[in-house]
Amino acid sequence: MVPSVLIVDDEKHTREGLQQALQENYDVSVAASADEGFNLMDAQEFDVILTDLRMPGKSGLKVIDKALALANKPAVIMMTAYGSIDSAVEAMKRGAVDFLTKPVNIERLEILIQRALKTKTLEVEVKQLHERLDEKFSPEGIVGNSPKLKELIERVKLVAPSKATILIEGETGTGKELIAQALHQASARARAPFVPVHCAALPATLLESELFGHERGSFTGATERRIGRFEAADGGTVFLDEIGEIGPEIQVKLLRFLETKSFERIGSTKTMTVDVRLVAATNRNLEEMVKAGKFREDLFFRLNVVRLTTPALRERPEDIPLLLEHFIRQFAQENGFTPVQIEPGAMRYLQAYAWPGNIRELRNFSENIVVTRRDATLNEFALEPKFRGEAVTGPAAPMPASANPLSVEENEKRLLREALIKAHGNRTKAAEFLGISRRTLHRKIAQWPELDVVDR
Repeated sequence: MVPSVLIVDDEKHTREGLQQALQENYDVSVAASADEGFNLMDAQEFDVILTDLRMPGKSGLKVIDKALALANKPAVIMMTAYGSIDSAVEAMKRGAVDFLTKPVNIERLEILIQRALKTKTLEVEVKQLHERLDEKFSPEGIVGNSPKLKELIERVKLVAPSKATILIEGETGTGKELIAQALHQASARARAPFVPVHCAALPATLLESELFGHERGSFTGATERRIGRFEAADGGTVFLDEIGEIGPEIQVKLLRFLETKSFERIGSTKTMTVDVRLVAATNRNLEEMVKAGKFREDLFFRLNVVRLTTPALRERPEDIPLLLEHFIRQFAQENGFTPVQIEPGAMRYLQAYAWPGNIRELRNFSENIVVTRRDATLNEFALEPKFRGEAVTGPAAPMPASANPLSVEENEKRLLREALIKAHGNRTKAAEFLGISRRTLHRKIAQWPELDVVDR
């Protein structure tokens, strides 16, 4: 698409000369006054507006104000025969991207227009990126409808706008970083950086430098100055994952930072002050660590201003079908495959499975079945033994919601299902295992179609 340019100038020979010079590469419109320019801006969108500063009636500054009030903001370049530092500064304050003096140098103007178009493209891309982040990491974008998850999301919405330090507790793989991102996106800091730090992945000697930065020559290997994560996140959020893994020395420095919002880079005596919100997460019991002398009590109190808990997946089985659908669709799109369909029998086992690795394990399972099964459906007989065994006989596995331990019918169905699984779907062998005739087995399968599988 050819970029569009609007020229606003009360001097006829200037606007017509500029139109002639630019029309080979741009879709050019002209206006003899600010009001005429306003009408054109209301009627169509422009990528760049080139406006004179001094005109009868409304000045070029009013053109800037009008242009930047539009939903799709064009880039504005100011030009005037009365070039001065004051007018240039005022135009830039109003939002102009650049300034030209008359008579206009066409080569210089072409450079400024191309620069303005690149700036506008970057602004659009940044806006779209923020919109995608808002959609992906907003509290409403978290997948699930279970009561525990809804309660957590409501708490996130409640505390996100505050400046309070947040401590997120939960087992590994329960989505603590996703909750931290949601807190950031729902806060006034959403357009500033979100900087995650995985504390357990860094040795103590490097963690201090990662958090606070260092000066050149401050230690062996420090060949240049390094900006720390707190400094890089100024105005935004720092997420410290696995906070329970940090050592005593870092705990002391982190406590001071939380109390003063200030720190020094390693090797420097200059105190830096930043505006950063801290969100920490742990899969350990920090209160027990405090009692054992492994975590500072004062730091724990500083971190524990607001505490959120991410529920384990076994505590929200009603969310498993939604999560599976979400991940299967995601991985199918990434790989260009048709999404795998999960049959009801398999879904009951997956909902009853304990998922010790939580959402991370379910996500990996989803990717595996998308890649290995592609267009096929997934029935209960294709599941790994761990899903079937833990769901039916495992002592820690929850009973599917539909199962009633006092129901003779359900117990009979489970026996038939187990026999079919053991026989890999072969009905003759399954009948032998059960000590019944094949005809009886056929009749039971006809009665309960969900048990039906193809002989193998």
